[in-house]
Amino acid sequence: MTIRAIYPGTFDPVTYGHLDLITRARTIFDEVIVAVAHHAGKVPLFSVQERVQLLQRVTRQMPGVVVDHFDSLVVDYVRRKRCRVMLRGLRMLSDFEYEFQMALTNRKLFDGVETIFMMPSEAYAYLSARLIKEAGALGADLSAFVPPVVATALRQKLRHGRSRGVAPR
Repeated sequence: MTIRAIYPGTFDPVTYGHLDLITRARTIFDEVIVAVAHHAGKVPLFSVQERVQLLQRVTRQMPGVVVDHFDSLVVDYVRRKRCRVMLRGLRMLSDFEYEFQMALTNRKLFDGVETIFMMPSEAYAYLSARLIKEAGALGADLSAFVPPVVATALRQKLRHGRSRGVAPR
């Protein structure tokens, strides 16, 4: 019997913190479905297709990792995939209240789902996609935060946005 977990998120952009969680989750689960959210109450810098492609590129050497996307309630996606486990990362104590509230709401919407929280390795506990985008917009070297292919895509996206007078999201 294959034990699968779904790791939902916006991944805008995917960071070494996300990859750390995916890698460690693969030591627990047979398959990890990384599910990119279309609508998460945020306006992403990268399109869904771009985020999926970046995730596919940086996880292609990870057996048992599948990248997908969804445009529904996450619990509906979990149900469609016939999965019982949803994986969420907790970086700091400040993440806990929101994630706990979401886990309880999701369980109420679909009592067949369990949310498992994982903490990132200490090296990535402070990483946030929002801060990485802000630092990148100001010209910071992003090599410690994101894989090279993501850093390149981020620089191009931010450069294109600056040339149009658009601030990073």
